[in-house]
Parts: sequence; C-alpha cells; structure tokens
Amino acid sequence: MSRIYNFSAGPATLPEAVLQQAQDELLDWHGAGMSVMEMSHRGKEFMSIAEQAETDLREIMAIPDNYKVLFLQGGASSQFAMAPLNLMGRTGKADYINTGSWSKKAIAEARRYGEVNVIADTSSDFKAPAEEDLGFSRDAAYVHYTPNETIQGVEFPYIPDTGDIPLVADMSSTILSRPVDASKFGIIYAGAQKNIGPAGLTLVIIREDLIGHAPESCPAMLDYKIHADADSMYNTPPTYAWYLAGLVFQWLKDNGGLDAMAAINARKAAALYAAIDDLDFYANPVDPACRSRMNVPFTLADAGLDARFLEEAAQAGLKTLKGHRSVGGMRASIYNAMPEAGVQALIDFMHEFAQRNA
Repeated sequence: MSRIYNFSAGPATLPEAVLQQAQDELLDWHGAGMSVMEMSHRGKEFMSIAEQAETDLREIMAIPDNYKVLFLQGGASSQFAMAPLNLMGRTGKADYINTGSWSKKAIAEARRYGEVNVIADTSSDFKAPAEEDLGFSRDAAYVHYTPNETIQGVEFPYIPDTGDIPLVADMSSTILSRPVDASKFGIIYAGAQKNIGPAGLTLVIIREDLIGHAPESCPAMLDYKIHADADSMYNTPPTYAWYLAGLVFQWLKDNGGLDAMAAINARKAAALYAAIDDLDFYANPVDPACRSRMNVPFTLADAGLDARFLEEAAQAGLKTLKGHRSVGGMRASIYNAMPEAGVQALIDFMHEFAQRNA
C-alpha cells in the first residue's frame, strides 16, 4: 500500500513517532500496569505526565513565569465565550479584528457579553488589515484577533501592537508552527487538533493579572481562576489528549524546537505556493503578503474538474483535500506533522493532473 498523506484541517495528521510511542504504551504506561486513559487524573503517574507536558511546553514556547498554562476542554469555540466572560467586565467593551470565519464566530459570541467594536474587517478580502490601519479603542478591555484563519488561509504577517491593552489570540491553527513572543499577548488559546494533539483538549496561556475578573454569575467551568487554582483539574480533564499533547511537545524538542519547525514550514509553504503560482491551472485567492503557512486553499481553473481531482488525489494517497464549502476548491493543511515528502507528493500530483487536464 502506498503512503497516505492526510491534509485535513483538523483533526489533523499527528507525528508518526508520537503515534508509534502511544501504541507502544497503550496497554501499560511505563510499567504502571494500566493505560494512561485508565489512570486517575490525580494519581502520581498522570500527575507526572501532566507536569512534564507543561514543563516542555513552557520550554519550547519560552512562556514567561507570570503566565498560567491551562489544559481545558471545549475547543477554541468555548474560548469565544470564556475570554469575554472573564475580561470584558472591566470596561464592558472589546475590540475585534475580523479576517474570516473564525473571527466572525468569536465576534458573534462576544456580543452576548458586552459591546464589540470591530476595528477592521477584511473578512471578504482574503487578507489581514494593514497594521497602520488599526485604531484601538481607549476603553477596550482587550483586543481579539485570529492570527491564522484556517478556512480562508489568511495569516497575519505581524503581531498587532496594542500597547497596554491585553491582546487575545485564537492560535488554533498556527500555534507551535514557529517561535512567538508570548509576552506580547494577554491570552493565547488554541484547540489541540491541528498542531498540538487530538481533539478534546484546549490550550490556554494566560497572563496572571487577567485571572480573577469573572463576574459572580460566570459558570465555574468558564472561570479562568477556577481552573488556574485547580491546576486544570477542577473536573476530570481530557487525560489521554493531554498525554498525547505531551508526546507532541517531546517530539518538537527532539526535532529542533520551534526554530526548526519554522524553517521546515516555510519551505513546505513556499514550495506549494510556487506550484500554484507557476501553473495557470491553479489559483490561490489570498494576498501573497498574508498567505498562511498552515492552510493553503486553491482552486482549479475549471471547477468542473474538482471532483475528479479529489478522487484521483485520494487514489494517489493524498487525502482530505476538499476545500471548505464557504471557499470551495481545495485546501491543503500542512501542519508541523505533515512531512516535506507529503507536500512534494501533492505538488507532483498537481503537475501531473494539470498536464492531463489542461
């Protein structure tokens, strides 16, 4: 059987070495006589797994000591509510930048809890706003943006400078793909199922001074302080997903950390965009200055060939390339775990398909 490459936007491909280790440890973790998924989350075995995962993440992301790292549930979508519930009450207002589908969802949810000021909207333009065009509200409790829009394939080429206003970022599809200065953010949150691990885990990195501001009416499960005080174990956490995330963090360390990932991801994206640009048969709708390194949407010159492209790609071992229904065409998600060989296999297929169908 030929090698299968999974280009899904999420749940996404995981490092093969991580899956192999998880398989080896599935029935008996390090002589404990049980699987990780059977362990008490408060037992010494799982506590050691949890502590090591946080230690490794802090190391690879260089997370400052005045930030808490939370391993939660609910996906990034729960953070659309959790962030405003915990932060917006300080002024009742927040600034949002709208660059696509996930920004829109975050904005709609935040409007349940206070006044939302959309300071820039490029959601239909396939680009991020120019930094000089951003004007932040003086009384904003925070500024929220989506550094990488998974569906539209739009990535910010800069981190907005919000001054003293906390910056909140949905990094679900770009976290761990390159180094990032965590100190520039008030909150970083991310669903795990792209670059961290399997679905079911949500990572939150939050500056300590932003904890403890939720109103009394806030549900306990949506209060950052409740989770921070309980070391992410207020309730039973997603233990197996946490364990697998820890294996991914170890894999990142073993493979050169985020500097190495950044170089590899830059090569993968550059090669794929070059193939799209060099062939009149394909097109990418995103402003070249804002093209995502993680999610690459592209269309065929003849949309009538889309079904054939997907069918033949799947036969060639290139899976899950169908674009989101709101954009159409194709989408190749090339997260950390996608090897360069997988991207090259896609490029080779694209060339061959174009030659046969031009």
